[in-house]
Amino acid sequence: MLKQVALISLLGFSASAMAGQWQVKLGGSAVAPTESSSILDGAAKVEADNELAFTPSVEYFFNDNISTELLLAAPISHDVNVTGGVNAGVKLKHLPPTITAKYNFKNNTGFTPYIGVGATVFIPWDEDASGDLAGSSVNVKEDYGFAGQVGFNYQPADAKNWGVFADVRYAQISPEVDIKDSAGNRITKFDLDIDPIVYTIGYSYKF
Repeated sequence: MLKQVALISLLGFSASAMAGQWQVKLGGSAVAPTESSSILDGAAKVEADNELAFTPSVEYFFNDNISTELLLAAPISHDVNVTGGVNAGVKLKHLPPTITAKYNFKNNTGFTPYIGVGATVFIPWDEDASGDLAGSSVNVKEDYGFAGQVGFNYQPADAKNWGVFADVRYAQISPEVDIKDSAGNRITKFDLDIDPIVYTIGYSYKF
């Protein structure tokens, strides 16, 4: 009996998934870090700059209310400033792939608000130090964290497939940073608190 119930449920889920819709979203985002870190026993402050980014994503709708979205942002160049006891900076590139499970509040208007929760990954590379840290070796590790999302889709009455959207995301990211001098001696090691809020607007297309 349990096997029959499981089989029927699986077939029902598969049919529901096959009946869903895909949506591609092309957005532009402002990435605004909300945290900073102290290093060298509090003598210096480390803070990531605000950045602009191209943030395409792919979304799958299981039904009118439930969907999942994968953010596939283009590589982001980030400046990290060190001030206080030293005057230096770190440049790096990173990818922030983020997946969220979303609930869409479907209604009779063209506006569909939504909320989502999920996880994000911080994948850095091409780290480089400048200023007082020039010539130093900088290693930033990958990090994983919680992600949240709130926004809306808007589809005009005469639009069959296309629409526009706007949303705000929050990501909990604190990658570990290890800085060593040219001889391999550690200068400092710390967690870079970023925790960015990401503001996005863009164009969507369902098929």
